[in-house]
Amino acid sequence: MRILIVEDEERIANFLERGLRAEGHFCVIAKDGESGLTLALEGDFDLLLLDLMLPGIHGHEVCQQLRMNKINTPLIILSALDSLEDIIAGLRMGADDYVTKPFSFEELLARIETIIRRSAAIEGEQQVLTVGPLKFDRQSLRFSVADNEIKMTAKELAIIELLMSNPGTLFSRERILSNVWGLNMDPLTNVVDVYIGKLRKKIDGGSENSMIETVRGLGYRLNMDK
Repeated sequence: MRILIVEDEERIANFLERGLRAEGHFCVIAKDGESGLTLALEGDFDLLLLDLMLPGIHGHEVCQQLRMNKINTPLIILSALDSLEDIIAGLRMGADDYVTKPFSFEELLARIETIIRRSAAIEGEQQVLTVGPLKFDRQSLRFSVADNEIKMTAKELAIIELLMSNPGTLFSRERILSNVWGLNMDPLTNVVDVYIGKLRKKIDGGSENSMIETVRGLGYRLNMDK
């Protein structure tokens, strides 16, 4: 597997490179945000490991620019910024996972394996999901309602893909957090509710008769009868 490591601390970069090469992976190191972004845009990598506090361009911007340019390579943020707000911000920018420093190399390997399995599973799944008037192309990341394309953020697409993959299935907030953000956060957080509200506005103007149904106290599901 080809892995791009974007990390300005030489000690950490070398530690990651040695460990990953021992596991049989090919690694390239970028020491600042600008070179990391350029390599990620131009190179053919299977995984990106991204620090946040980088010289030149902040890791958030690197991540955001990649997703805006349809670079959907699995990406894990490695950062000493460990507050819940920092983690949520990184995931909202399009990261697939967020690992706080210091971390064990064994934990990182486990997270890498999980993300790669998830990515491979998606590639083997049906590429175009269609549920009533909703259509989502997993390859091009285009979402439309009644053939009208709707612009979505990466996390909005991840939520609607989850719901469309299992129409009628009830998803708890905790399950959505785990599948979309990769976190088992405090279920009292309202991040899921906020994103569901945004999706409803984009899909059917926030109608009370929305296809995304709230089951009070339990979660959300895509209701085919609406």
